[in-house]
Amino acid sequence: MGSLHCRSCRYGFMPPYVLERVAVQGSERLRNVARHTLTTDQTFRTQRGPQQVVEPLTAPLPRATPGQPARYIHSAEHRQELPGRLIRKEGEEASNDPAVDEAYRWLGATYRFFWEVFERDAIDGRGMPLIGTVHYGQDYDNAFWNGAQMVFGDGDGELFNRFTASLDVVAHELAHGVTEREAGLVYAYQSGALNESFSDVFGSLVRQHYLNRTAMQADWLIGAELLTDQVNGRAMRSLADPGTAYDDPVLGRDPQPGHMHDYVETQADNGGVHINSGIPNHAFYLVAMALGGYAWRAPGHIWYDTLRDPRLAADCDFATFAWLTEDNADRRFGRQSREVVAIREAWRAVGVTS
Repeated sequence: MGSLHCRSCRYGFMPPYVLERVAVQGSERLRNVARHTLTTDQTFRTQRGPQQVVEPLTAPLPRATPGQPARYIHSAEHRQELPGRLIRKEGEEASNDPAVDEAYRWLGATYRFFWEVFERDAIDGRGMPLIGTVHYGQDYDNAFWNGAQMVFGDGDGELFNRFTASLDVVAHELAHGVTEREAGLVYAYQSGALNESFSDVFGSLVRQHYLNRTAMQADWLIGAELLTDQVNGRAMRSLADPGTAYDDPVLGRDPQPGHMHDYVETQADNGGVHINSGIPNHAFYLVAMALGGYAWRAPGHIWYDTLRDPRLAADCDFATFAWLTEDNADRRFGRQSREVVAIREAWRAVGVTS
């Protein structure tokens, strides 16, 4: 039970229940890949402190100049050693390794989002270097934030592509670092689901910002590029319609609920953090659609204000979070504002408030 109350767990993108399903329903190769990924993930899930990066450079990595990221992309060269060999650092030309260059590009896009929208200078707000490692392990079907850096597997090539192919997956992992620094949300049950939801919300917003899409134009999907054409699905998660992202003979059916009536009580997945995150995800989507325009503006600022609110307890539940978002909307826009009304109606629509 220790990992259920860990504040510094490793945050993997791929829900364990997906890998567990593949370990039973997949081909012999896919079963072996899924089991190996689960074993690797179990190791980093049960470690209790942020993993220290052993950086091969002789001097500490310089912090970013405000408004300019400091990116360092390494290759693990299919081993499970971090950070691996430094391949590309800030300002250098493309490496011609697609995973390296995708990680570099998408970490830059995520940095620009947080800087341009929230004036936040990297993960810690003080120019923390963005350290990424690609080619982690052999056919590793996951990506994670370990408290110090982002790590990306290459996928198995049959069900899942390399994890750097998706901007919102890269942004999702970086956002775990932001949440860890700001709120330290316990990675279990409702607070853990909020932790996952923050990463999905910011992951979607980064994609929308990069593509300059309004709430109406956005697809509201997470991990669309991750699925190969052999999978019957659109993505790993949908904020617009939780539970509909995929329905596949091997992966099974997307189990995310979009309403408290369908809340999943479970000890698995740290108390359902990847499952029940569908409820706050959908609440954010409803707010963004009600307000229209660019979702990173009013809705994004309200969620970011709430993430930084000292009243956001590490073990915050959905109902308390709903109240905090409404109160932060009130502080920013006023009690009678359409933003407050949209938030109140959204939380009511997903069954968190009555």
